[in-house]
Amino acid sequence: MVKEVSSKLIATKFAMRGYNVHPSVIEILKKEEETDIDFIVREVCRIAEGSFIITPEELSPVLESFKTKKNGVGPSTGLARGINRSDFKQSKKLSVGTEKENGVNTDFKSGINHIPSNKIKPPKKKKNPPEGNINLLKDITGTSACIGAVDDYVMFFNSRYDKVASILRQRIPTVNISEVKRIKSERVTVTGMITSIRESMNGNAIIELEDRTGRMIAIATGKLKQEAEELLGDEVIAVEGFLRGKNLIAERIIYPDIPMNGKKRGKDFNMAFISDTHFGSNTFLHDEWSTFVKWLNCEVGNEKSVQMAESVRYLVIAGDLVDGVGIYPDQDKELDILDVYQQYEEAASQLDLIQDVKIILAPGNHDAVRQAEPQPALPSEIANLFPKSVMHVGNPSMLDIEGVKLLIYHGRSIDDMVPKIPRIEYERPHLAMVEMLKRRHLAPVYGNRTLFAPEREDYLVIDEVPDILHCGHVHTYGTAFYRGVFLVNSSCWQSQTEFQKKVNLNPVPGNVAIYRPGGEPIRLNFFSS
Repeated sequence: MVKEVSSKLIATKFAMRGYNVHPSVIEILKKEEETDIDFIVREVCRIAEGSFIITPEELSPVLESFKTKKNGVGPSTGLARGINRSDFKQSKKLSVGTEKENGVNTDFKSGINHIPSNKIKPPKKKKNPPEGNINLLKDITGTSACIGAVDDYVMFFNSRYDKVASILRQRIPTVNISEVKRIKSERVTVTGMITSIRESMNGNAIIELEDRTGRMIAIATGKLKQEAEELLGDEVIAVEGFLRGKNLIAERIIYPDIPMNGKKRGKDFNMAFISDTHFGSNTFLHDEWSTFVKWLNCEVGNEKSVQMAESVRYLVIAGDLVDGVGIYPDQDKELDILDVYQQYEEAASQLDLIQDVKIILAPGNHDAVRQAEPQPALPSEIANLFPKSVMHVGNPSMLDIEGVKLLIYHGRSIDDMVPKIPRIEYERPHLAMVEMLKRRHLAPVYGNRTLFAPEREDYLVIDEVPDILHCGHVHTYGTAFYRGVFLVNSSCWQSQTEFQKKVNLNPVPGNVAIYRPGGEPIRLNFFSS
């Protein structure tokens, strides 16, 4: 005899997916095995688009198909091939949007066009990525060893210097600072970490450099002073110039930079990039998110956009999955879900709606991990809430996805770059990402808004050049190519909060970058202002 499933459990499972349920549906499902409930609930919600209350009308075809498949009776129908909602709801309407002819910018804004449900094809199955196609190349998760002692900081900054100085020496021959006084030539190139930058009384830039052997002053004048004003404390550079006494008169500032990435890794699949979903916030964009999920599941859009969705094999989320608790003043007044664990339950239920897509999830500063970077992946008690389609990684992390190297970083350091470098602005976040690659470090500034955990190795050095760099954090959108690397900062799923109004931050929500490695990015807009 099958033990009855509790009514409360069934109602909760539907509520987590945003649906109320008719009492008669609960009575029917109470007689099913508990292990089958999750699958049945998911399929009912998938085909019950637009229903406010789940009734036996939605349940009946799912239950019939499920039992047929489970018992192995008759030909493959129903769930085996995907139930078409038009089979039982011919009169239903679904809002979709318009797409520009060139296919580069696509709008899925609600209420623009309506397509009868009998014109909507059942979701097509995508090509699931084979096991073993994703290799995690670099991630702090499970290896953190710092305790915050002085020795930890020494090892942390020595690691940064050694890594970046090694990159610079591959580009240009340099000497140790302690050897400068023994060099007969007036011309010299040194590598060092910037300990301070200041302006002299006559208007020149004074750059103090330090390596493992000593310290030295470099003086930048004229046009080079303007370049020196964009230098960031604690980054590692090389300076070429001529000696005047103990000082180096700089003629050139050399960044480690990345080489030209000329390898075009053409692939037959698409990758979707999003960030900053902020589940649990009362400014979360429910309708826009729902439309995005339907698009991923090939349920909405014209023929061209559906074909694009069919090819999406990976969804990459660059942090701030939930809104968190206590992140900024009076945040509790802007939360729909006050408990951070319940926020993750909601996030897990939403990601579970996405079919046939591998999801790669990194944390951000709103997530339930340490604030200091590098951040480990979400802890197991939270990660276990999510479906098996979700791969949890740290921030930052480097992955090899079917031969494509992807570097994920939430992007907190953009807050430190914007006030320091005037030409960088929140409205064009990809410019800050160019500087990350140019300086070969994701967060070169120490002691400002970006917090660091002093690990024995600096995980934020970009020692291996990626094919894709994905960031978020600033709630705006931007893409670019820099020396062959695709840069994407992927918007948010939250409208403007009161806190953002106070700091004059205008978000650009609901924008998604779709990229086929080796091709050009496509921008989809799911937000209706």
